[in-house]
Amino acid sequence: MTKRVLVAMDSYRLAECAVPVSCYICGVDNNYNTELCRHCAAPLALSHQARTQGLRPQMVAVLGTAAAGKTVYLGMLLDMLTRQNGRVQVLARGAFSITLQQRTMMALSNCRFPEKTPNEPDRWNWVHCQAKINSKKNPMELIMPDMAGEAILEEIDHPNAYPAIHSFLEKCSAVILLADTDRIERGGAEQNYFLMKLITYLSEQDNRKVRGKSTRPVAIVYSKADRCEPCFDDPELYAREKTPNLWQQVQQRFTNYGFFASGVAGSVGFRDAPGEGPTAVPLRIEPRGIVEPFEWLVRKI
Repeated sequence: MTKRVLVAMDSYRLAECAVPVSCYICGVDNNYNTELCRHCAAPLALSHQARTQGLRPQMVAVLGTAAAGKTVYLGMLLDMLTRQNGRVQVLARGAFSITLQQRTMMALSNCRFPEKTPNEPDRWNWVHCQAKINSKKNPMELIMPDMAGEAILEEIDHPNAYPAIHSFLEKCSAVILLADTDRIERGGAEQNYFLMKLITYLSEQDNRKVRGKSTRPVAIVYSKADRCEPCFDDPELYAREKTPNLWQQVQQRFTNYGFFASGVAGSVGFRDAPGEGPTAVPLRIEPRGIVEPFEWLVRKI
């Protein structure tokens, strides 16, 4: 005698796949089984995870020029916070969220910096994590992508050139803005102009304003500050003296802002590679000022 069993109908399973999934970044509908959004190329795993959780993730942007140190900073930050049991702790959501941390730490352990982030959005690393802060009762869900510097600049000069960046910056709750201290010390004006463009773009895009100023928290982080020790002593004074235009723009356009200094490589050398010219090599890893900007930012959200 055969016992009664319940067998799901295949047509019912197919009906579930027919329901579209909205991209969490740009909001465009996609097929259920699609891996990346057909419009902005953000991973749809973000949408699936957000739908299964009661708390909607906040977005935090890490911006800067090409080679400003975004990948190294973000990778080192995640590695420190996943191990740290102090004031802030991070728990990765989804295996894809660990890729950036893994690639960064593997590269640094082999005495080299990670490869430059490609311009194609479908090759960017996205991080979805849960952040626990001692002073807050409930943990926070955060999304932080590692976007290419050239793509960010292209989007600022030509809005909607990169739908992922445009939608993300429009919705993001807070911004970490990296300024390359090494290039500032060498006297180049590129960092100053780029950061002024970004500050203008972010303030005009934000609708949450009080007395004409954006309330979105912005942390200006001078990366590679290990090559300029006075920057660690007083980052705001350094901003006032070395990047006065940027300092003035931030004062006039934002209400919540902070200046910080950070460094990952305690010492850097150079080697000549055939056909590539001088290549920077991290001689030792000595992270300083990595967690402080992030901790300040999430307390402001």
